[in-house]
Amino acid sequence: MSDAAASEDGFAAEQVEAARVLFARPVSFVMGAAAIAQLPEASLPEVAFAGRSNVGKSSLINALVGRKDLAHASSEPGRTRQVNFFLLDDRLRLVDLPGYGFARAARTEARKFQNLGRAYLRGRPNLKRVYLLIDGRHGLKPADAEAMEALDQAAVSYQLVLTKADKLKPAELEQMRARTEAAIARRPAAYPRVLAASSHTGAGIPELRTEAAAACGLV
Repeated sequence: MSDAAASEDGFAAEQVEAARVLFARPVSFVMGAAAIAQLPEASLPEVAFAGRSNVGKSSLINALVGRKDLAHASSEPGRTRQVNFFLLDDRLRLVDLPGYGFARAARTEARKFQNLGRAYLRGRPNLKRVYLLIDGRHGLKPADAEAMEALDQAAVSYQLVLTKADKLKPAELEQMRARTEAAIARRPAAYPRVLAASSHTGAGIPELRTEAAAACGLV
């Protein structure tokens, strides 16, 4: 494989293009599950998006599929209180998990929907990868470490994504990426390469699409 034919993450140009085409296919909201019993059948591969409240999960999902209004973004942290499922091309489900670390809800209510996300992660056999979103401006926080510990214990493959990458200068972003990769180096379920993306500029979105499609065996 020539350098010209591959992206910097090692994917062939054909894979990147196939992922672009896949994520341009029809996508729709399927359902929001408020309890484990409400989850859809585990009949399709799934990739899930997790992270602290207000880290930009909904905006990133919208950027991946080229839509502005598929996942509802909110300026108020903690608004995602269900496990939300989106069906892409009848081949793949994208899953938006409740945020953790902060929520404008009663403590018992916040614990309820955050525990729902954890239960989903532990018991979903068709879950191919979790993308754990980290605000690139601030880096890893204690709540993120707790989430990674839970994912490690559940042996769920996960990859970190630095969001809001457009808010950092290139050198600052690379320093944050290096620090983050060093911090997860010994975590057993963590994918070793940290991605960086911006839902505002589109930077890093093709790479994330390709990672997700490859994890599901679709490119």
